[in-house]
Amino acid sequence: MADQATILHADLDSFYASVEQRDDPGLRGRPVLVGGGVVLAASYEAKAYGVRTPMGIAQARALCPGAVLVPPRMKAYSAASKAVFEVFRDTTPIVEGISIDEAFLEVGGLLKIRGTPTEIAARLRAEVRERAGLPITVGVARTKFLAKVASGVGKPDGLLVVQPGEELAFLHPLPVERLWGVGPVTAAKLRDRQIRTVGHVARIGEAALVTMLGAHAGRHLHALAHNRDPRRVRVGHRRGSIGSQCALGRRPRPFAELEATLAALVDRVTRRMRAANRAGRTVTLRLRFGDFSRATRSRSLLKATVHTRPILETALGLLTAARPLIEERGITLVGVAVGNLDSDGSVQLELPFDDPHDEGLDSALDAVRDRFGSSSVTRAASLGRELNPSVPLLPD
Repeated sequence: MADQATILHADLDSFYASVEQRDDPGLRGRPVLVGGGVVLAASYEAKAYGVRTPMGIAQARALCPGAVLVPPRMKAYSAASKAVFEVFRDTTPIVEGISIDEAFLEVGGLLKIRGTPTEIAARLRAEVRERAGLPITVGVARTKFLAKVASGVGKPDGLLVVQPGEELAFLHPLPVERLWGVGPVTAAKLRDRQIRTVGHVARIGEAALVTMLGAHAGRHLHALAHNRDPRRVRVGHRRGSIGSQCALGRRPRPFAELEATLAALVDRVTRRMRAANRAGRTVTLRLRFGDFSRATRSRSLLKATVHTRPILETALGLLTAARPLIEERGITLVGVAVGNLDSDGSVQLELPFDDPHDEGLDSALDAVRDRFGSSSVTRAASLGRELNPSVPLLPD
């Protein structure tokens, strides 16, 4: 099936905003912003005014004065995602989830029982609309990269199939930003050299791209510009990290409040790690500042752990080290992730042995939260503060 377009990239349209419009008929057809201090999602009616994520709410309102701002409802989005992924798995057993609102599906070999990839994609879109009440765009191609590009070009609420033999004709006129890994900085470097389209990138030799962008980025973009992407759709791929983040808005925050917010995020992450039976070794702090610049700081522990205390102490140390930047630029988002996760949750004990109090306390708190809800027990420093909005971090 390598000579056929059998990979689907299914991507829900403005997911959070679409869920809000689905659940509140009064929001349908109106510009909707989901968020608090920053825009987490914008409906296509709001995007028509130039609103983008993660734009500040004040800027978004200036662009779109009639926008309706709604707070995020993570439970509703999680339930909607589960319903959509049920449709994915009813379509094919080969599903690779990428995030809460998108996945790759391999439909090669289903011709006799489900029809052509185009027919399968059309039926999937209809079933997501019927069973979950949400619009979804599907791109179909031979490679994962091109299927994702096709879904992006096909938005909103579309189906775009890139047939074999037509791939480069479709890909090369697109702007360089369509290539994975080309953000604002790389795009600016390319455009400064009059490299504006994927076709321009394809016509440059790999050696020249390596000189311009570095070895990894140069080889990566050269391959993608020629639609070379050997990765297959993988089932059961486990995340390399578990994390969570919180948008803070643009008002100044006392450092003690940032510490309390980070502690709550670590509580959430370590509980998810214990539920998944996966210990981790590398703690990563992610920050977004008032000027929209970002910083990432990481530190590795001597051994993998699922316990809250060592991960929290490490995360707080990273936050303290970043305090001068925070005070200089302001902060709009804080996130924490734990990576280098082991495969089976086993933890090697070392002398001196772990404090059994840590394990007992973590287990007791997990049991209380499982029975009475995640907000039934909270840190004293977090009282009166909500992690709103908060979304899981995606793996790097």
